[in-house]
Amino acid sequence: MAMSDVLALTVPALLAGVGLYGALTGTDVFSALTAGALDGLKTVVRIFPALVALLAAVSMLRASGALDALTRLCAPVLAWLGIPPETAILMVVRPVSGSGALAAASDIIGTYGPDSRIGRTAAVMLGSTETTFYVLAVYFGACGVRSSRWAIPAAIAADLTGFLVAAALVRWIWGT
Repeated sequence: MAMSDVLALTVPALLAGVGLYGALTGTDVFSALTAGALDGLKTVVRIFPALVALLAAVSMLRASGALDALTRLCAPVLAWLGIPPETAILMVVRPVSGSGALAAASDIIGTYGPDSRIGRTAAVMLGSTETTFYVLAVYFGACGVRSSRWAIPAAIAADLTGFLVAAALVRWIWGT
């Protein structure tokens, strides 16, 4: 049996397993499904305003040119830290937008090549950091947390550490 056949049977097998479990335990599977869907919709309604505000802010920053100005401002400090200044746009966008960071990394890798120090650094940065503000907005919104307290500074410190270590590891593994 080929792997594609196994994957094609996964969802039907899962659905049959859930139905069988419900029949054996006397659980009303459909009621449980609709209750779970209702809880999911409540979560979406609760986090939707934060997501809309976050995505609008990223779009406005990008359209206004503020992101480009910020990356030019950061370039000398990044060079001093051993981080390729060309990755500055990725470092600015990554904590806010996953799709924006993916687009920035694709542009960097397309411009400098996947085997260049800059391209490798961008790839490692993308894989070792998180969309901090998006995750905090979604998780805190879903849980109803109003005060982030130390979560934002700790998450930003983790992102900065990820960026620094990514650049250092690329330099250490591939040289230059």
